[in-house]
Amino acid sequence: MENDTHIDNISRQVEEQEVLKSIYGEDWKEDDGGGSWSITLSEENLTLELFVTLTDEYPGQGPPLFQIFAPSLSRADMTEITNILQDMYLDNIGETVIFQWVEKAREWLQDKVSLQACEVAAKVEDLEDEEEFAASYTCWNDKHDEKTDHLSKDMLNGAKIVHGDPISFKKSTFQGHVATVTSTNEVKQVLSNLMENKKIAHATHNMYAFRIYREDTKSFSQDCDDDGETQAGSRMLHLLQIMDARNILVVVSRWYGGVHLGPDRFRFINNAARQVIEKAGLLPSQEQKKKH
Repeated sequence: MENDTHIDNISRQVEEQEVLKSIYGEDWKEDDGGGSWSITLSEENLTLELFVTLTDEYPGQGPPLFQIFAPSLSRADMTEITNILQDMYLDNIGETVIFQWVEKAREWLQDKVSLQACEVAAKVEDLEDEEEFAASYTCWNDKHDEKTDHLSKDMLNGAKIVHGDPISFKKSTFQGHVATVTSTNEVKQVLSNLMENKKIAHATHNMYAFRIYREDTKSFSQDCDDDGETQAGSRMLHLLQIMDARNILVVVSRWYGGVHLGPDRFRFINNAARQVIEKAGLLPSQEQKKKH
């Protein structure tokens, strides 16, 4: 029985390798000793090399071993793509997964390049008081700025905070919060006010993005913060740009439940942000867009 299982695994490995070689050609490289393969994926300035070693247990009883070599990626990026590939195997136990790994890594790399381009574009736009805001801003999920601890909702220049409905998935919960703001001072005030809610203050991450239209200069002040959830803030800012949202601060709180969601988390973060903006009635109308 054990021998039959081993033969079945070897047969499926051979079949999978033939398919991979037919798809990727010379890009799918076998090492001299056999049993190990690699492919190099490149997207503009980013390169990722995936090394895969087949085991006797793969695919029927266990995963192949893999390593990622990507000097241009940060440690957080490496952890993220590693978790994504591990989760993908867990979702396909007993099946061949190498093709899915390669294509997922390629897709992830493309998303990374697109995100970098968006971040560069965002930084190019005018942000007069960016340095002032960055210097005065502290980690809002750890503590408040003592100077704004006394602020109440009545002191927020009429800025009413609207809270979205919680979205739960695989033990993680996401909730959006939004307010109308016209200056970075108001941004700080709203963030401080949110942190007075103990549940929000104790969230694993409180990522945010804001976009303020300056009528006098016909330009935007905008910024974002991940609060430890890498890339989340810039994706939220990109969402505001796509929506052409103006004078809005949107915050998404995430309570992590112990299960890695991989890139799916960005979908829930953006859904929570969009939902609360719609709930607050802050989506710009076509007439408003034409005025600017």
